[in-house]
Amino acid sequence: MEDITPKTKTGVIPMQIVLTPELEQLIQRQLAAGKYQSALEVITAGIHLLNQQDDLYQGRLPELQREAQMGWEAAQRGNLVEGSAAMAQIRENLRPRHASAES
Repeated sequence: MEDITPKTKTGVIPMQIVLTPELEQLIQRQLAAGKYQSALEVITAGIHLLNQQDDLYQGRLPELQREAQMGWEAAQRGNLVEGSAAMAQIRENLRPRHASAES
């Protein structure tokens, strides 16, 4: 069967998408702020950011899986921490990171 999809001279197939009003407003705000010259630039930047986020997550996935396994094994041994104590410990561990990010 012959492909009758219209193509441009570069061979790229144009894609049409429908945005929600909220997304259109977001794009318009970015354009009004002068950060981007076109809606395509805004969308492209968003896609690049999503791609970077995916790469970061994939890079951390094995580490997160190891930590989850360690937590599960500790729970099986009865080494549990009460919820509010765990949250206090997490906040304490994050405090130095937050302070260094501000400087």
